[in-house]
Amino acid sequence: MENTNNNFISRGCRQTPRPNTTRQEEVHAHSCTKLNVFNWIDKIKPPKNFPTKELVEVRFKNSRKDFFAVPEDLDLEEGDIIAVEASPGHDIGIVTIAGEIVKLQLKNKKIDINKTEFKKVYRKAKVTDIEKWIAAVEQENSIMHGSREIASSLKLDMKISDVEYQGDKTKAIFYYTADERVDFRELIKKLAENFNVRVEMRQIGMRQEASRLGGIGSCGRELCCSTWLTNFRSVSTNAARTQQLSLNPQKLAGQCSKLKCCINYENDCYLDSLKNHPDNSLALQTKKGRAFHQKTDILRNLMYYTYQDNPSNFICITTDRVKEIQEMNRKNIMPEVLEPDGYVDTEKEKRQETGYEEDSLTRFDKPTTNTSKRRKKKSRPRKNTDD
Repeated sequence: MENTNNNFISRGCRQTPRPNTTRQEEVHAHSCTKLNVFNWIDKIKPPKNFPTKELVEVRFKNSRKDFFAVPEDLDLEEGDIIAVEASPGHDIGIVTIAGEIVKLQLKNKKIDINKTEFKKVYRKAKVTDIEKWIAAVEQENSIMHGSREIASSLKLDMKISDVEYQGDKTKAIFYYTADERVDFRELIKKLAENFNVRVEMRQIGMRQEASRLGGIGSCGRELCCSTWLTNFRSVSTNAARTQQLSLNPQKLAGQCSKLKCCINYENDCYLDSLKNHPDNSLALQTKKGRAFHQKTDILRNLMYYTYQDNPSNFICITTDRVKEIQEMNRKNIMPEVLEPDGYVDTEKEKRQETGYEEDSLTRFDKPTTNTSKRRKKKSRPRKNTDD
């Protein structure tokens, strides 16, 4: 009989066993969860006399991990399904990393290995443990809907977004979101009576709720928070201003009703590029007239200016040219025009070649003819020339 501990497939946020799978198929199935960790020092062995404290990192659901101490007589590998200490009873989880890389992970998360007391790993999960764990996972969806009906009957202003059963089916964690403080003492009594489990209520934010529920973003791909993003950095409107995005809440907000996390992805790149840009608040003095800044193409180092007497004509110049004119203005020297000698607006030529008109919403529409006039001409009676 095959070892059931090492045979599993993905079931949404959980991992459940599957028979007759090879180790390569297991690793491929294991790679779909966002809590995976790549062990880049797997083949690097520590010295023989190197003092070690055996620890493993264990994941439970698609947003929860923890570190556990391993007994000396137990040898664990990545992907093993194990029974670990819980409060109360025991829980079932899957080993994500084992060995020296666990210490690097602890250092990355700023956890002191010498001052922290870790919970223990009991054993590798038995077949009965896994069967009970699978049965608990399959009940989570129905219990979530049942708990919502109970909360609605009690007229509580809250939304239960997810339920997580402990591996031994003695405890269930109900994750909920609420705008204000909720008195759920009566709710806990009814949940415990109906489902016969120990109940724990845990409030989460809107971002955490979106990561648990999942969905498709405006980019057409699955949400980052439900696939690979594990930590939520605060997103401010300053990042949107830096990238010159339109401050439209409908475009900048994600499915969690908060600012999209992807606004932070390229923000550092924009900030680095802006360090070399000149001050755009200064007007440029030329013999043709004063020119004011209108917009900037940050990553291409291009700035658009308009003359005071012709605000509709945008003139594109490089940041180096802007610095040059600003330096000339400090010396009370004014160039003839904004563009340097021999300057060719390549962007304007491209627009003319492709027929692209900026800010034109009807540029791709086919030209229509006025058919009503034709119909009127056809309906006119002919003049009688016979006198």
